[in-house]
Amino acid sequence: MENQPNILLQAQNITKRFGGVTALDHVNLDVHTGKVNVIVGENGAGKSTLMKILSGVYPEYEGKLLLNNEVVNFNNPKEAMQKGIAIIHQELNLIPYLSIAENIFLGREIHNSFGILDSKQMIKKTKELLTRLDCNLNPKTLVSELRVGEQQLIEIAKALLEEAKVVIMDEPTSAISDSEVEVLFKIIASLKKDNVSILYISHKLDELFVIADRFIGLRDGKTVGTIENVTGAKKEDLIRLMVGRDIKNMYQKDTVEFGDEVLRIENICLPKVDNKSRYLIKDINFSVKKGEVLGLFGLMGAGRTELLETLFGLHPKLMTGTVFIENEEVKIKSVMDAIKHGMGLVPEDRKEDGLVLQMEISKNISMAIVDNVVKHGFLNKKLETLLSKKYIESLKIKTPSENQLSKNLSGGNQQKVVLSKWLATNPKVLFLDEPTRGIDVNAKNEIYHLINNLAKDGLGIVVVSSELPEIMAISDRILVLSNSKISGEFNQKTANEEAIMQAATL
Repeated sequence: MENQPNILLQAQNITKRFGGVTALDHVNLDVHTGKVNVIVGENGAGKSTLMKILSGVYPEYEGKLLLNNEVVNFNNPKEAMQKGIAIIHQELNLIPYLSIAENIFLGREIHNSFGILDSKQMIKKTKELLTRLDCNLNPKTLVSELRVGEQQLIEIAKALLEEAKVVIMDEPTSAISDSEVEVLFKIIASLKKDNVSILYISHKLDELFVIADRFIGLRDGKTVGTIENVTGAKKEDLIRLMVGRDIKNMYQKDTVEFGDEVLRIENICLPKVDNKSRYLIKDINFSVKKGEVLGLFGLMGAGRTELLETLFGLHPKLMTGTVFIENEEVKIKSVMDAIKHGMGLVPEDRKEDGLVLQMEISKNISMAIVDNVVKHGFLNKKLETLLSKKYIESLKIKTPSENQLSKNLSGGNQQKVVLSKWLATNPKVLFLDEPTRGIDVNAKNEIYHLINNLAKDGLGIVVVSSELPEIMAISDRILVLSNSKISGEFNQKTANEEAIMQAATL
């Protein structure tokens, strides 16, 4: 009896439908006290939906939840938090025009004895939380000024504010650096010592073996099994649990013959807005040929995203340097200029910058070339439908129809819609910023093959990725950024993880 697990939270026969789509189908889940309970499953398996039910985001569902063997019903996340269940969302859930401290204490404000907001106390506690996360951000900084990875840390701090019994972490490491991941894992270990239960979701399979106590598999909205003996488990076991079959040699890059130079940049610089003597990117030079996949790697703050944004016309007043497309100098003063000259950018944050979530798939796909689906001044629904169906089929977007709202798609399928939007512009150069962030192992494989096929079609592709194995697998050549400059260059023969990481830390 001593080996019997102490079950803190149970989901029994949970079923959740969105219209005619069943997201969860009689799911059963046991959360063991003081353990890291890892949920694995392909994109669209129902992981995030289940977490939102457990945390009160979705109050309507079939089945029941038991906390300490008592049935509980949460109408909202605040009620769940009052019962000791906190969630760190995969989708960032912050208010950009409020400060870090204001976001952390939103709905949990501290007042003094006169009933007035005690800002000093909230800032003090925020500093303590950020210090615990090894983060030196100013609590007064507006969230709108933070990068995605920094915003993720604020989400973690929000969850740590309360002494939760269950902490749900949905892709918490998707946008944070390796050093920040180490800090997070230390925090998880500390929470376990305090007998806190962790529900953890991540598509980075390698990291799961570092922290997991047990694995629970979800597939097509159903629970399909558990792995309790984590010590003997391998990555192949997880993949089999996720997809129901073995996946071997998931991606091997095909050799592509390069064509002529399609993009060349010379001395590209982007100074900081508040200090023109300091740079976000400085003296960047490289070229890309047709059919070539150029990988950009660097730790957070190295300037990867800023570089892509600058080339795509998002910082025209600050940027200096020269851009050549097919050996002709071009002036990129706006996003429209970038599109006109054959550039496309799949952004780091697909929900914030890549999609209009409340709009249909068809409208998102046609957005960048709306003139092509307009006749006589009016939107031509037939042309729009034909365009969207082409990409739904070619990119294998899982959806009932092209009229489905983008917000109702899984993360991987949302990413495919963003890709479709830019492929519809027939670009010469495609910038991909973290194209597989928050995407499962099978969807990643599809994206890799898509990148390879686009290279075969003659596109020049520039890919930013935080995952070293990924950048090494898909790139013909890798540039490493450190402190806003290029600190290393590797090809497929010279690239290895140690050398790349060494260049990234110069």
